[in-house]
Amino acid sequence: MTVEMQQSAMSDISDTVHPNCVVCSPANMRGLHLEFVSNEDGGVTATFTCDKALEGYPGVVHGGIVTSILDGAMGHCMFSRGQVAMTVEMTTRFRHPLITNQQATVSAHITGLSHPLCLLEAEIVQAGKVKATAKGKFLNQRNKSVSEGVRHTVCQTNHRH
Repeated sequence: MTVEMQQSAMSDISDTVHPNCVVCSPANMRGLHLEFVSNEDGGVTATFTCDKALEGYPGVVHGGIVTSILDGAMGHCMFSRGQVAMTVEMTTRFRHPLITNQQATVSAHITGLSHPLCLLEAEIVQAGKVKATAKGKFLNQRNKSVSEGVRHTVCQTNHRH
């Protein structure tokens, strides 16, 4: 699947299955409005800045928000493959505080298949430093009707070297 096809599938599924998502929906007035982009390696990325309203400790983005961003990236990675999938397990590792009002980038990619689950990893990088990482298991909801024209595909492994 080309990057353009991945981007189209991701947008179509995202808009259809969770139109008011706190992580990505432009319609959610209180949301983060992250715009995920499909990459040639099969993963996705989004650049964002969290303001002070999302802090836990002073100047630090709340851990729940960090986890939501990582989860959203992994979900969009599945969407970019034409798959509707839901998180069934996720582990987050907080390596360094994510600082408010500073730009950061989240990325995610598929690492494997453990039928019926897809395995994914995500990370947030800010100022050249990995701030948080996550591993997740996602269950493909291919038996659920999403919309006409959205093609569901089998989870494909993407190895990073």
